[in-house]
Amino acid sequence: MARIVVIGAGMGAMTAAARLAVAGHRVVVYERGRTYGGSLGVVERDGFVFDTGPGLLQLPAVYRDVFVKTGKEPLEQCVQLSQVEPAVRHVFADGTTTDLPNASRAGVGEALDAALGDGAGARWAAFMNRARETWDRTRRPLLEEPLYPNWQVLGAREPYPAVPHKRLLRRERRAATLSEIGELELGGDARLLALLEQFALAQGLDPRTTPASASVLPYMEQTFGTWSVRGGLRALATAVYERCLARRVEFVFDAAVVRIVEKDGRAAGVELADGRAADADFVVAGVAPTALDAMLSGVNIRAEGDAPARSGLPSRLAVLLALSGARPEGTAHRTVLHSADRLDELDRLFGERPGLPASPTVTVLRPDDPDSTPDGAHEAVTLTVTVPAHLEVGPADVERVMSRAESVIPGLRERLLWHEVRTPADIAEATGADGGSVPAPALAAAGGKLLHPANSTRLPGLFAVGGWSHPGGGLPHAGMSGALVAGLIVEGPEFRGSQ
Repeated sequence: MARIVVIGAGMGAMTAAARLAVAGHRVVVYERGRTYGGSLGVVERDGFVFDTGPGLLQLPAVYRDVFVKTGKEPLEQCVQLSQVEPAVRHVFADGTTTDLPNASRAGVGEALDAALGDGAGARWAAFMNRARETWDRTRRPLLEEPLYPNWQVLGAREPYPAVPHKRLLRRERRAATLSEIGELELGGDARLLALLEQFALAQGLDPRTTPASASVLPYMEQTFGTWSVRGGLRALATAVYERCLARRVEFVFDAAVVRIVEKDGRAAGVELADGRAADADFVVAGVAPTALDAMLSGVNIRAEGDAPARSGLPSRLAVLLALSGARPEGTAHRTVLHSADRLDELDRLFGERPGLPASPTVTVLRPDDPDSTPDGAHEAVTLTVTVPAHLEVGPADVERVMSRAESVIPGLRERLLWHEVRTPADIAEATGADGGSVPAPALAAAGGKLLHPANSTRLPGLFAVGGWSHPGGGLPHAGMSGALVAGLIVEGPEFRGSQ
């Protein structure tokens, strides 16, 4: 039985802790905050309950596997999952609206034809077929296996089978980015382009430079579905935490780790801010890169040839609305309100003029969840916008987001009881990420710039888990990072992932 210290109580860290405890190890989690869950925070006030992180779940199979491997009670016995229907309502800049069904690619095609005109569905379906090939080529190395030592292979090759476009007297052209897929393969329809680019924007990625391999993002959502959790995704964090407790994982809150202790060339424990020390045979760090670097006291865990540490990713602005009046019949759980000025939004997010655009893309979450409100005569709504990291959010920014939302929430001002705001500074405080940056999933191509550092490090006995390590950000990816770290510790370097 090994002594294992886990730094942080985020979702990746807790899934690793539960798996390691089941394998017979003694696991202690040190969390600098007062609670568990990492980015899956919660605001509770006057009977209203809001998630402060993600509001929907994809690939629940990742967490089903955690519960199957760590106890008798399956995931669905611990939390109530529901497929969201429709999966999403899109409101485009020209006023066109379409509801896309959940986990039905044929249904998506029919909805796009009805809303955007004949042929739109066929173009999207052909794109999704190519996205499926990309998924088949990258699923294992980017989600289910430890990062290849020769990870450069993943960065050098574009797995998306782009359609060649012949040009008179010039070389044929193939789409290399998401934006180019919209231009070359989706007929240049501004609405299909907005639909496609939104998947990158939601992850804080610039679709103009994000490789075509990011086609796996819409493929995952439209193939495997989108799920809500009764009580919000915080309920999922609670279920994982309780599973850890059942497996005798020990949690110590308000316990900031300031140093990872090195002895005889390997990680040997941690030192806490109050001067206490904890010895360990293995240390699992579920923290942001800047925090991890500070704990290492100059020890270099990355060498030339390692996958690069990600940085410079945008953050999120969330506005939580407590409304009087019942949720109207036929309301979509999720609505994406697309920007009226695409180029301005991209420039404000990724260019040299950082700030909130005049017309930001806003995601509106209106869950049909009795646990989110004091009673059926109220509604809890969350507005989310991708914004630059370090953005200092002012009242005018919040007002702009709320004004945008009024077009899809009639009577918002009259119904508003109160609102709260979660800014990049709040995310930075909760997660330790520089400027409130939110990690994106690992993607192939782009020279490896969209990969994350491996879970193993150059310091023997030290492993990295969570969104800032392989396979990157997002709830499914965090859960898989926990599985990979547990496998590497239990089975050793020869571990090659789930079969």
